[in-house]
Amino acid sequence: MSTHLSEQELIRREKLAELNKLGIDAYPAPLYPVTHYSTAIKAGFNEDTKEEYKDVCIAGRVMSVRDMGKACFAVLQDSHGRLQVYVRRDDICPGEDKTLYDVVFKKLLDIGDIIGVKGYVFTTKTGETSLHVKELTVLTKSLKPLPVVKEAEGQTFDAVTDPEFKYRQRYADLIINPQVKDTFVKRTILINTIREYLNEHGALEVDTPVLQTIPGGAAARPFSTHHNALDVPMYMRIANELYLKRLIVGGFDWVYEFSRNFRNEGMDRTHNPEFTVLEWYTAYKDYFWMMNVTENLLERIAIALHGTTDVQVGDKTISFKAPFKRLSIFDAIKENTGIDVSEMDEEGLRTVCKQLNIHVDASMGKGKLIDELFGETSEAKCIQPTFIIDYPIEMSPLTKKHRSKEGLVERFELMVNGKEVANAYSELNDPIDQRERFEDQVKLKERGDDEAMFIDYDFLRALEYGMPPTSGIGIGIDRLVMLMTNQPSIQDVLLFPMMRPEKTVE
Repeated sequence: MSTHLSEQELIRREKLAELNKLGIDAYPAPLYPVTHYSTAIKAGFNEDTKEEYKDVCIAGRVMSVRDMGKACFAVLQDSHGRLQVYVRRDDICPGEDKTLYDVVFKKLLDIGDIIGVKGYVFTTKTGETSLHVKELTVLTKSLKPLPVVKEAEGQTFDAVTDPEFKYRQRYADLIINPQVKDTFVKRTILINTIREYLNEHGALEVDTPVLQTIPGGAAARPFSTHHNALDVPMYMRIANELYLKRLIVGGFDWVYEFSRNFRNEGMDRTHNPEFTVLEWYTAYKDYFWMMNVTENLLERIAIALHGTTDVQVGDKTISFKAPFKRLSIFDAIKENTGIDVSEMDEEGLRTVCKQLNIHVDASMGKGKLIDELFGETSEAKCIQPTFIIDYPIEMSPLTKKHRSKEGLVERFELMVNGKEVANAYSELNDPIDQRERFEDQVKLKERGDDEAMFIDYDFLRALEYGMPPTSGIGIGIDRLVMLMTNQPSIQDVLLFPMMRPEKTVE
């Protein structure tokens, strides 16, 4: 970040000073009587409705000006879109003083400034719906020029396509590329659709702690901090699972939360250290029921956003029409490698990983080895929505043992376009079994696995009071938005993704 002012920035500050000398407040009180928006005007105006558009007031950012001497055409961009406005000197300056047009509008306003205009709507000779301005008010002076498209050596270069610029200065990205806003509008529609679905079916939305003394509910490296008043170490939550299960113990049948989670891990196209997960837990249900609900919910989301269950993702068409394919993790590995690893011990798995040139280390137990095998050989091949089910017990310390398959648990992960979107269990509610699983995690931590779980003794105490049979799920909202809006990177669906600190240059 440079603190040096460019020539254009200096000129704009000089113009601001000139406005002040003329007694014009470039940053007036915020109340401005907007009555209409650009897209509604263009959609609603015609010969039959023109009487309704005789007294219109809009506000927006000046995006272009076409000077014709005593009149100008300009384009204003508001929060809904763009509208052409016609500014004539004698209309906004009816008396002898023409300062507002000759000096303020033509000399002291720049592209990017925000103005308010009042007038009536008409259609130009070229058929474009426009606003004939009768009054003009300066609302905000922009001191930094907007990036513009440039032509160089036969190529078009737009600075706002640069990811460093787009993600760090999202505010400028949204101004120059207003279509980017559509992704975030769809994100909100997606979240509202989920809320409507869950509320319709009797679920209760709740809030649980972000600051925790024990980072439980997932295998991940936490961010740590310190609470000064209590003089205790604290962690940013990596998951809200254990708190939601406490509520099931307390007597709620179905609870959910859109949880902002934090994991101290790397960043790539599908990972951001701060992310959003939807988790819900439902008493007296199992993972088969959860698969049915999940596929019905995703089908509803696709229709809400696109009007169809078919969603374009890159060069693929993903069908979210229920039901989805179901495949065990061992069958998936065998299908893609020809090797049956279902009966192998840790050493056998290490041998297979070596044969397949999959990097592993001494800290990895049986569960991590199977996870690596699946991730390297099979995950990317799950393009259409697929429930990968029936995981080994070593991979799932919070999951109920399979009712009929020894050594497995009742768990599924939903894979779409080669990535995990959801993770669900028939939840473990045996406190003695849960304590043993936590103790196994401690042993992994002692071997050097810094993502292994802590023992949450209060959660064990809660389980000892008795948690009814329960099914739970976590859905990665950011990844789901990526899929549903055809965005290639998680940074494209986060308004302000994590970035390296910007260096300040004097």
